[in-house]
Amino acid sequence: MDLVFKNIHFLLTGAYYTLLITLVSMLFGFFIALIVAIARLKGNRLIRGLAQGYVSIIRGTPILVQIFIIYYGLPDYGINFGPLTAAYISLSINIGAYLSETFRGAILSVSKGQTEAALSLNLSPWQTMRKIILPQAARVAIPPMGNTFIGMLKETSLVSVVTVTELLRSAQLLMAQYYVAMPFYIAIALMYWVMSMVFSNILNRIELKLSKAY
Repeated sequence: MDLVFKNIHFLLTGAYYTLLITLVSMLFGFFIALIVAIARLKGNRLIRGLAQGYVSIIRGTPILVQIFIIYYGLPDYGINFGPLTAAYISLSINIGAYLSETFRGAILSVSKGQTEAALSLNLSPWQTMRKIILPQAARVAIPPMGNTFIGMLKETSLVSVVTVTELLRSAQLLMAQYYVAMPFYIAIALMYWVMSMVFSNILNRIELKLSKAY
């Protein structure tokens, strides 16, 4: 393990990029998911069809293929992204599709009586959604959203195929340099585990706080 401690700064830099990619992708994916979920529930026939098609395509194709399309495929049409930008875009689009189903289910779990009561108080549909429905849906969405978040944290390892030096890629470079594998694999496994536990704890606290509110 001496090699691990000797190169810990390099692995921590990789962990930083793993966290950065995860957080940025989750942030944009969150808003994509919310828009898509509302579009599927409240949009007209065309909008619902487009939203459903997006979800079907993204959930029905491997995320690795989506990364390749963004990074290697789009340049055929003159659209070029750097490795990190391609990682952000592909993972945001992917997570948006999966989270949209979580949000849609959470919104549907809120009783229709809540909507009727809000409308009877002269709240607009948008105010009803923002002030009544979404806060209650958030409590239901947190646990599955946490699972998706942790899954995304681990799936960031796939962006190493487009030369993004995240945690796994950092370990691979060190293995190629020292011709030793096991210590680095153990080290990155522990780092992924620690990051996952931290995020799980944060989300559990948020869920507990929302549960107390209701």
